[in-house]
Amino acid sequence: MKEVILKIDGMTCSACSNGLEKYLRKQKGIVDVSVNLVLAQAKISYEEPLTLNDLERFIKEDGFKSLGIFHDFEEKKNKRSFYLLLIFAVLAVILLYFSMGHMIGLPMPANFNPSQKPISYTILILLLTIPFFVYGVDILKNGIKNLIHRMPNMDTLISLGVLASFFYSFYETNLIFQGKTELVMSLYYESVAIVIFFVKLGRFIDSNRKEKTKDALKELVQITPLKAYLKEGKGEREVTIDEVKKGDLLVCKPGMKVAVDGEVVSGESYLDQAFLTGESVPVKKKKGDQVLAGSINQDGYFEYKALRIGKNSTISEMVRMVMEAANTKAPMARLADRISQYFVPIILALAVLTFLGYLITGSSFGTALNYFVTVLVVACPCALGLATPLALVISIGESAKHGILIKSSEVLEKACQVDTICFDKTGTLTYGNLKISRIYYVQKMKERDLLTLVSSLEAKGTHPIGKAFLTLAKEENYDLAEVSDFKTLPGIGLEGNIKGQKIAVGSHKLLAREKIKDSYQEVEDKFRRLGNSIVYVLLDQKVVAVIGVKDIVRDNSIPMIRRLQKQGKEIIMLTGDNEGTASIIASQLGIQEVKAEVTPKEKMNFLKELQSKGKKVMMVGDGINDAPSLAGAYLGVSIGGGTDIANDSSDVILVHNNLKDILTLFDISKRTVRNMKQNLFWAFFYNICMIPLAMGIFHPFGLTLNPMIAALAMTLSSLTVILNALRLKIPNRKEEENV
Repeated sequence: MKEVILKIDGMTCSACSNGLEKYLRKQKGIVDVSVNLVLAQAKISYEEPLTLNDLERFIKEDGFKSLGIFHDFEEKKNKRSFYLLLIFAVLAVILLYFSMGHMIGLPMPANFNPSQKPISYTILILLLTIPFFVYGVDILKNGIKNLIHRMPNMDTLISLGVLASFFYSFYETNLIFQGKTELVMSLYYESVAIVIFFVKLGRFIDSNRKEKTKDALKELVQITPLKAYLKEGKGEREVTIDEVKKGDLLVCKPGMKVAVDGEVVSGESYLDQAFLTGESVPVKKKKGDQVLAGSINQDGYFEYKALRIGKNSTISEMVRMVMEAANTKAPMARLADRISQYFVPIILALAVLTFLGYLITGSSFGTALNYFVTVLVVACPCALGLATPLALVISIGESAKHGILIKSSEVLEKACQVDTICFDKTGTLTYGNLKISRIYYVQKMKERDLLTLVSSLEAKGTHPIGKAFLTLAKEENYDLAEVSDFKTLPGIGLEGNIKGQKIAVGSHKLLAREKIKDSYQEVEDKFRRLGNSIVYVLLDQKVVAVIGVKDIVRDNSIPMIRRLQKQGKEIIMLTGDNEGTASIIASQLGIQEVKAEVTPKEKMNFLKELQSKGKKVMMVGDGINDAPSLAGAYLGVSIGGGTDIANDSSDVILVHNNLKDILTLFDISKRTVRNMKQNLFWAFFYNICMIPLAMGIFHPFGLTLNPMIAALAMTLSSLTVILNALRLKIPNRKEEENV
């Protein structure tokens, strides 16, 4: 199965995006589709033999246009649109002056006074209206096209109203030329022009406001530079990022950004990589260290080898994830889409019923037409269509800026429902920077020989405890040995062969597996009282040593746990570590419930048990051994791993390694859901109030609308939703730390 995000041209409201989504889903070979009105994109999953050309053909058949695969956000040039809007604003004022000025006593040129020169007045109003048809030709074409495709949208409503008013006015113009000059006061040309103008004004405002929703996403895209300096012999050459190949030697000078992910081969410097790690203090990089694209070189000069380029780089992976999340739909968004799907047909039906109702009750054709047009124009599916995607796009983009990568927009609705949080211990609540603090020798051997063997085996594994041995091996320059027949023992440890000897390391469960009598309880108890995790070392199925490895609690774990408990969240520690060590760490953190010595499978089963009781469980882990639990939880959150983003099984990645970002996630989730509900309320409230008013139901009370005011009201309704969505904001890091 393949997946692609295409840029789409021609969508103006939720009826457009829903119609396109519905049409594409019907096509054979398309597995899944999500169309985003705000980003003007379609995320399509499809199977061969379908090709990109087929997808673009389907989009064209449905009346829209594919602008190709999304690569980057384009800077939208609004100058031409602004000047056109300005010109037509002047024309609109002139038209209103001549068509309505006489009603309020404004001086009128004698040659164009409707009471004195009705024919010249009619010709002038008609001529002033025609340019507005040219200005709004895109609305008319789109509206009629979607009606033909049996997927009417907002443009269809506007087009029907505008064309009905224009042709009726044109019919009356012929009668005026034939001598029925009294009809001059029942022309609707100005309504046609002003409705088009207000719709274009609304589109211009919408376009500018929507661009603001993409700002956070644009910042991610623009983190990496467009140019790089390629090392060639004793010199260097400036090249574009697209020209860089894996293995190329690149140069980074003071003030420059690192162009691609790579490894330092010579020189050293301090790099600012706060955009990815959240660390405000520049980090020193020297030979052998990894550097990430977008990092800013503070003061030194170094050369680095390109490792991950283009779409494989860390930042590109972040952008891809954020874009994919923005193109998914939360349950609330899907509800709004379902409603919008029926909205336009219902409005068309109400407009026709209103028109027929006024004719049946004896009103003039002109009066009935006026109400018909007003109903069509006042209805606003745009407000409904924008209510949820705007809030989601802003929240996902802002979250990414703050180092919270959300893989699906559904996460933002689910996070505020979480009532239970299960934390892994090592590498999550603690730093995972373990140190070897105690060694108990069962058999006599040199410390260096023992630790070299263990480090060689641990180098093949991924558990955080192994880092303690690898760090020591690097510091002491151990010469690591070759390991054969390597095997991971889930929830127990590791085993392999080194120079003909079978070596195994792991927890005390290793003894039970090898059927060795556990006679080391006193040693274990002593080590555990000091807060150590226990590692047994076996050579040829005999215990040679017991090693105590100690970890420390993360600085921000304690206040974060307290805040979550104050919010009423149930906190549980799940760890494969021994019960004694887990209890010591839990008591420091104030966690009452601990499940220790559990395998990855047992963790997952425990989560299932909690969720079977109706609990909404969030699992927080380091994304390595916790992968099954992260995938199986109601919400999976992994901490850290900026360069391992693509391999995570979680729904959310905390790139900054800061557990306080969990609080930020809950906060933005609550704000987003509240904002979406507010937007949906205003969208429904507007339509519920304005449509009956447009139908003339409140006419006996002196409350009526005309098409011009209806068009302005429609524009304001969309603007209200957009401005409310733009209020969403995540607290910055300093604000957060002061909470």
